Amino acid sequence: MLKHCFYKLTPLLFLLLLTACTASQPKNTHNICEIFREKDDWFDYTQDTYEKWGVPVHVQMAIIHQESRFVADAQPPRPWLLGIIPWFRNSSAYGYPQAQDGTWDWYLEEAGRWVADRDDFEDASDFVGWYCTVSYKRLGISKWDTAKQYLAYHEGHTGYKRKSYLKKPWLLKVSKKVERQARQYNQQLNSCREELESSSWFFW
Repeated sequence: MLKHCFYKLTPLLFLLLLTACTASQPKNTHNICEIFREKDDWFDYTQDTYEKWGVPVHVQMAIIHQESRFVADAQPPRPWLLGIIPWFRNSSAYGYPQAQDGTWDWYLEEAGRWVADRDDFEDASDFVGWYCTVSYKRLGISKWDTAKQYLAYHEGHTGYKRKSYLKKPWLLKVSKKVERQARQYNQQLNSCREELESSSWFFW
C-alpha cells in the first residue's frame, strides 16, 4: 500500500520541485525598487556586473526588461503552419537576455563562463554587461547610452555599423522606449539605493 502511494506521489513531487526551481517573473516589472525587493539577489548581481564591466544597473535592467520582461525561459513565439501546425521558431533567442545560440557561445568563450545559463539572472546580467562592453570597444558606444547600446544589442555589431536600424523606424522607437525605461529605473534606483545597499550588506 505504501509503495503504491509512493509511486503515485513521485510524479507530483517532481512537478512541485520543478516548479519551485523555475524563477517567477517579478510582480512589478516597471519599478526597479520593487523588483530588487522581491528578487533580493538581483541587485547584487547587477551591481557586480557594473563593477566588472562598467555598464550601469539601470541600463542592464532596461535592456533585459525589453527583451524578456524578466521571464527566465522567454522565447520568441512559435509560428503556426497553415494556422494549425506548430512550426519551428524563427530565432534561437532564449532566456532573460534573449541571446541567440551563436552570440551566447561567443560570450561563453570570450568571458570564460562555460557553465553560464541564459535562464539564470546572474549570468544574464553578466552577458548584457559583456555585450555592451564589446559594443563600447568596437563601436565607441558609451556604456551609459541606453538607446544606442540597445540598437547594437538588437542588430548586432555588424548591423549597427551598417546602420541597418535606419531602415527600421519601429526599432528606433523601441530604442527610445528602452532609453525612457532606463531613465525611469535610474530615478527609482536613486530613491532606494541606500536601502538596497544596506540590505545587501546585512545579508553578507
